[in-house]
Amino acid sequence: QVQLVESGGDSVQAGGSLRLSCVAYGRTASGYCMGWFRQAPGKEREGVAVIDVYGSTNYADSVKGRFTISRDNARNTLLLQMNSLKPEDTAQYYCAARWGGMTAIQALGMGSPVFPDWGQGTQVTVSS
Repeated sequence: QVQLVESGGDSVQAGGSLRLSCVAYGRTASGYCMGWFRQAPGKEREGVAVIDVYGSTNYADSVKGRFTISRDNARNTLLLQMNSLKPEDTAQYYCAARWGGMTAIQALGMGSPVFPDWGQGTQVTVSS
């Protein structure tokens, strides 16, 4: 229903910042509940942050106060500003979307099964 293309992943020192972008093609991004997930080698995919159609957000405890999820509706783009990065943030980061129907709190709590559309991922590596 929608194609998602992530960019912005890079290698950075601990304490540094990165901004990830996800461009949505096919429908207006504002109609979707969208989120960022990440997966490190040997670990399960985990939810990072979600923004719903009302603009409400929800974050994993591990990133609260450091990451900010937002939309740029004019550019049909989802953003993730990541500050104060830690080595444990190292992972492949994925953009995900579902067409409405769920709040940010619900979506993050239920996790990846409620997001049918996924991007290809972008790598974030944080060194000590």
